[in-house]
Amino acid sequence: MKSAHIPAGPVKLACQDLWKIYGVKPREAAEIARASRDSQGKPGADRAAHQHIAAVAGATLDIHEAEIFVLMGLSGSGKSTLLRCLTRLIEPSFGSVTLDGEDLLMADRRRMTEVRRKAMGMVFQNFGLLPHLTVLDNVAFPLRVQGIDRATREARAREMTELVGLRGREAQYPSQLSGGQQQRVGIARSLAAEPEIWFLDEPFSALDPLIRRQMQDEFIRLQKILRKTIVFVTHDVQEAFRLADRIAIMRDGAIVQIGTPAEIALAPANDYIAEFLRDVPLLKVIRAGELMTPSSDSERPLSVFSVDDTLEELLPDLLGGSGTVGIRDAADKIVGRISASDITRLLRGDRAALA
Repeated sequence: MKSAHIPAGPVKLACQDLWKIYGVKPREAAEIARASRDSQGKPGADRAAHQHIAAVAGATLDIHEAEIFVLMGLSGSGKSTLLRCLTRLIEPSFGSVTLDGEDLLMADRRRMTEVRRKAMGMVFQNFGLLPHLTVLDNVAFPLRVQGIDRATREARAREMTELVGLRGREAQYPSQLSGGQQQRVGIARSLAAEPEIWFLDEPFSALDPLIRRQMQDEFIRLQKILRKTIVFVTHDVQEAFRLADRIAIMRDGAIVQIGTPAEIALAPANDYIAEFLRDVPLLKVIRAGELMTPSSDSERPLSVFSVDDTLEELLPDLLGGSGTVGIRDAADKIVGRISASDITRLLRGDRAALA
């Protein structure tokens, strides 16, 4: 499993007061944004009274290096539009977007093309594979566009194809692959150019539930190896809470809450989010490192789990008579303990257990 804690690394990508307003001229966007905030005290506009639509309304966020940052919301909430504004596939109306401190909204077309080719990898719901190219050639295509010689790009493509579990299928065509295999090709292709930041927009939503779960497992495995900075869009609550380091929940173009899965599950910002998360089981969301009592005892308990394991994974040992389990960090050092009574207090609503 993976950590739900905010990475300690520097900010990789950020946006400040970002808007995308349809139905107005660019010079009017700033005035509308200010009027919307002034009249309601927060981003958002009375759409019935105006001839414009704020698809993204005042979004502000920081995304850290090696963090999986999930944009979540219902259909029409603005999450995919926000992702496209961050990459300037859609031109924002107002605000700022910075990548490693560079203001992307000041970049000309040539510079943005260079940034997308070298710094950004993208995976979308529709796999977008070229039907006349083999798996290997599809994966190597971004490198071909960059003008990299054939031997080098094919070597890199073979490496990525093996990484996503498609070794032996390099000569096959997309029509010969299952949906899950096609999505793996799309993932391999997006990684071929070694992007600094990885954008995924509903990448698994077109897949059957079983294949979707397998692809989530694959995604977690790849992130352990690659440690990419990732922006992941989904409308699926379970998927978001399973994959995310932090989540931004959107509604009507605005971000209504940002936090770790545990923070959001235990302290929803409003009734809308509480209802949205009603069916999210805490034991699948809270991780051992968020509930443990710090301990540096030299005596190693019989059962030991990672700080990244969910409480659900601890239950069999706790209920089987262990009473208390040890929690280890990435260096295999015991850093804390959790007892069955800790979990009982949490389920009874004692949020102080996470203090």
